[in-house]
Amino acid sequence: QVQLVESGGGLVQAGGSLRLSCAATGKIFSGKAIAWYRQAPQNQRELVASMTSGGSIDYADSVKGRFTLSTDNAANTMYLQMNSLKPEDTSIYYCQVVGTIRDYWGQGIQVTVSS
Repeated sequence: QVQLVESGGGLVQAGGSLRLSCAATGKIFSGKAIAWYRQAPQNQRELVASMTSGGSIDYADSVKGRFTLSTDNAANTMYLQMNSLKPEDTSIYYCQVVGTIRDYWGQGIQVTVSS
């Protein structure tokens, strides 16, 4: 059973940085589409950053220029580097891997940005 375990969240002041990690228990990133989502209370889950199986990366307009998605296939880990954080980035962040049969999700991790 593949599992995705997230880490790196927490409380940060506006303008600060955090790096989220999403570690997989197996080699599932290679050749797969992956993404980071976030969901704030009473809001729908929002796509933050995504990478196609071919390696093309895209970002939500709200985070372009501030967030960076990357992977380390050897470490079975994906990352979301978040810079110049704003209070509106406060949310629970989820990593996703689009599998052949099903999607895999991390457990979610809280990011809180204080003003």
